[in-house]
Amino acid sequence: MSWQLTLSDWWYLVWHFLSLSLLTVGSGVLIVAPQIHTFLVNNKHWLTEMQFNSSITLAQTAPGPNMLYIALLGWNVGINASGWIGAFVAMMTSLLSMLLPSSIVTLAATRWAHKNRRKRIIRAFKAGMSPISTALLIATGWLLMRPYSDMQSDWPLWCTTAITALLVWHTRIHLLLLLAAGAVLGALNIL
Repeated sequence: MSWQLTLSDWWYLVWHFLSLSLLTVGSGVLIVAPQIHTFLVNNKHWLTEMQFNSSITLAQTAPGPNMLYIALLGWNVGINASGWIGAFVAMMTSLLSMLLPSSIVTLAATRWAHKNRRKRIIRAFKAGMSPISTALLIATGWLLMRPYSDMQSDWPLWCTTAITALLVWHTRIHLLLLLAAGAVLGALNIL
């Protein structure tokens, strides 16, 4: 997969991440992953399904910020389009476009909300954002499981996902233990 990004492609990449950045204010873990997937994989065909999923998986298993997957997605777009230099430029462009607007808004909103934290409107806003964030995270999980949509052959993966979600929801088991258990099941070819 190789092509050249035109100036309008670069601008479209920057604009897309700038606009999505405003959805990540307060929690950018994987909330915008479905929109990024639609843009990079389905609409632009700049990444394959495997590259997208691998970027998210690698970023989530590596130590560091959760938004690392944006840098990996940008890197893969640049590698596919222009080689190493393009990869570095696309990585930095994607990451800065995604982080800058939400960071500015978060800083301003946090200062304002802290001053007004006892007001009813602030408490209502926080309570209203919780189910929206949860729904967007569920959409991301669904997107990542979509390649394994054959319930007859992939039922162990679906069961593992459901059990893991329940364990995260109802227990205090550390996520790294669940990740390690999944790695062991995968290494033993159980999943």
